[in-house]
Amino acid sequence: MWFSCSQPFSVSGRGRRMGVFVSKGGTGILFQILTSASKELPPSEELMLQLHSLLAKVGPKDRKFGVKARLSGALNVTISLIKQNLQNAKLLLPLYIIISNEVQAKYHVPALLALYLDWHRNDARHRHMLIRKGLLVCLRNITNIKLGRKAFIEADGMRILYNTSTECLPVRTLDPLINTSSLIMRKCFPKNRLPVPTIKSAFHYQLPHVLPVGPVAQLYSQQFEVFLPLFPVNQNDDIETDLNKLHPTKSPGRPFEELRVYERFFLELSEDFQVSIFYTAPWSSYATRHIQSPLLLGDIATRRVGGGGSDCGSEGAEDEGGEGAVLEVPDTALLLPLHDPDLYVEMVKGTRSVPQYAEVAYPDYFGHVAPTFKEPHLERVYGVQRSKIFQDIERLIHPNDILDKVVYDLDIPSCPVIEDSGESLKFNSQFESGNLRKAIQVRKYEYDLVLNSDINSNHYHQWFYLEVSGMRVGTTYRFNIINCEKSNSQFNYGMQVLMYSVQEAISGRPRWVRTGTDICYYKNHFARSSIAAGGQKGKSYFTLTFSTTFSHKDDVCYFAYHYPYTYSTLKMHLAKLEALRTPHIYLRQDVLCETLGGNICPLLTITAMPESNSNDHICQFRNRPLIFLSARVHPGETNASWVMKGTLEFLMGTSPLAASLREAYIFKIVPMLNPDGVINGNHRCSLSGEDLNRQWQNPNPELHPTIYHTKSLLQYLAHIQRAPLVFCDYHGHSRKKNVFMYGCSVKETVWQSNISATSSDLHEDLGYRTLPKILSQIAPAFSMASCSFVVERSKEATARVVVWREIGVQRSYTMESTLCGCDQGKYKGLQIGTRELEEMGAQFCVALLRLKRLTGLRNHQHLLDLENTFPLGADSQRCDCHSGSEALLKKQMKA
Repeated sequence: MWFSCSQPFSVSGRGRRMGVFVSKGGTGILFQILTSASKELPPSEELMLQLHSLLAKVGPKDRKFGVKARLSGALNVTISLIKQNLQNAKLLLPLYIIISNEVQAKYHVPALLALYLDWHRNDARHRHMLIRKGLLVCLRNITNIKLGRKAFIEADGMRILYNTSTECLPVRTLDPLINTSSLIMRKCFPKNRLPVPTIKSAFHYQLPHVLPVGPVAQLYSQQFEVFLPLFPVNQNDDIETDLNKLHPTKSPGRPFEELRVYERFFLELSEDFQVSIFYTAPWSSYATRHIQSPLLLGDIATRRVGGGGSDCGSEGAEDEGGEGAVLEVPDTALLLPLHDPDLYVEMVKGTRSVPQYAEVAYPDYFGHVAPTFKEPHLERVYGVQRSKIFQDIERLIHPNDILDKVVYDLDIPSCPVIEDSGESLKFNSQFESGNLRKAIQVRKYEYDLVLNSDINSNHYHQWFYLEVSGMRVGTTYRFNIINCEKSNSQFNYGMQVLMYSVQEAISGRPRWVRTGTDICYYKNHFARSSIAAGGQKGKSYFTLTFSTTFSHKDDVCYFAYHYPYTYSTLKMHLAKLEALRTPHIYLRQDVLCETLGGNICPLLTITAMPESNSNDHICQFRNRPLIFLSARVHPGETNASWVMKGTLEFLMGTSPLAASLREAYIFKIVPMLNPDGVINGNHRCSLSGEDLNRQWQNPNPELHPTIYHTKSLLQYLAHIQRAPLVFCDYHGHSRKKNVFMYGCSVKETVWQSNISATSSDLHEDLGYRTLPKILSQIAPAFSMASCSFVVERSKEATARVVVWREIGVQRSYTMESTLCGCDQGKYKGLQIGTRELEEMGAQFCVALLRLKRLTGLRNHQHLLDLENTFPLGADSQRCDCHSGSEALLKKQMKA
């Protein structure tokens, strides 16, 4: 024998040594030694242990390991040893590992399952966890291939592992076994498709004529295939390393002769203030249409809460005609000064949706009053995700318990499609911003929900807004949204869904509240086709699951991904803001452009009227720096609209700070960059099926009108040497907590990359950090530690980067607001609400006032020193990396 029993591990090193050993035929030699040693009677246990331990390490490095094992007869030796040493824990583990590396091991799946079941039954004190885990690892490796999964299913492996895992659940020390079993079962789920037919479209309607003829004018079909794993992406590869692209170079863009048409949006720069001019909201000129159920707008009091002819709960009242419950509209005028239900209905009539919605959702009609109580992050229940996955697996184990009953289908015109038997919930989403494609009752109180894709797209399933009725009081219902796309979600870290109860609203509490228990978000066994995943294979869908209990009989409740804010709500708020204008406030509302869907995109101008008609005051007025704000380019990021609402209300307020702010700046605001997406319940895209925040480099005037004309406004300002002091695009973030900013910096991008740069390359004004630094000191929800000023290649066509690079705006930002809540500051541990979001919008305005005081300083060393004099509250936090960056910035400036 060419080596002793104490030497085999000398060749078990990693990397090159192991590769050389395999390439020189070492695997075959080890198999020969194994077969020879097995013929000795009795075979040496120590030698067998050493040989199998070595083979266990060689196996993963040799692609032909299984073939060599079969041809040499070593596989039979290993199987024989397993049978003879079932009680020898020391020897069994390497034997199992060898089996898991052998292709032909799939033929031994029944034996391995029988062994695992035997160990499960007899290892009552759990002393041989490694043996049981080894068997599961063997099964896991075998089921990595299609034939292995088939063998596992044919051997009734799903039922065996499900039953054994269920018995292990009470013992936490057995979690490794449960988790491995769960992974095997999820892989072996039979090929499945989402419970929808071949999808024609999210909305099968004729789109406006401005769309090009061809594939983009139709909504694509999508296929749902068997589960495949995801592969992580290295985010560092995305950093921009081209110094030519990092240095902002003002681009002339379109000729100034073409841009002159945008002078009409800047009348304040040439206004004749000797004549009083009044501006009205541009909504009234658009045609109206009939809006009907569920509000029956002509006679709202006749609409039953809960419908179906059943009597209303104790909170309802009988009308004179004996027709049953009446719906009393709550008086929220004092609580919501910018909300008017009747005005909202008028705005809806002028809103053009692709499917021509004829209904109004109650929450949008009644309005939302922020709760006065705190809503902390939901504490994660131990094992909840595993429990939910096991319940999904149980559907396969006990198929007779599954109803599989379609109760709502958008493809069927007579929706809902169920009879009013009281055994199923009723669903609806055919109202502005609504999104639900299909609902399937899988158990008596459990429903699978399928979301629509964005129009003219076959993905972006995330936003949901739906109505539920016909519930039973005190019964716990489980809802599974089964075609989410993001790989993770704040629903796993304390975030809850939002619910609105009509019964609560008519009782004087019209509000969205966080709700749901047993919430988790996990990868399921459905996978997107390569078409639906943009050509990428292996992309799976994810399930958001939550349970809830309803408190009122005959209620109508709504669930939403985040606080809804519709396009009609924006129009209503703008009309109400018009009424707040005083003679000292300059407010103009223009129509920037018309969208693909025929809706108008409003542009606001807000500043202070000049003190008088004197030349000095007019000159001061016209030379105020400009602030350019935008929001809601992504429809599903509704929190951006709530932040914008806070900004607009502050700007139109009567406080001395608001007055000072109007006197300091001229504000240009596009409050909703994607009205069509918002109206039609999209998550990310416009009607063209494109992410508008990736179109800023070369926007098409027909396909991306709002982006094209917004960029043209900025190009016009650059041509007349009036580029904004600050550009900020409001967004929402689904995976992070707090509010934070993304900006653009050459230095910080270079520091994060491996590119070399000279001191001249790194010459940069440091003022881009000033505004976020101020916000971190005055806004409780804002986190400087979460901010980033790195420029990524994938973001080069976004508003933030294009405005920085082409327009030359140094302070060009994306402000991201969490969908979940905060993990620092005053709101630490709380889910964010509309009150905090609106507060953030107001605090942004206050920060601009401080910025005004600081921008007069030319010496940036003094600027940073002045920033540091702001009281840094105990609520603010700063990560070490950013502290280090600031110290380095100061050091470089001193040098």
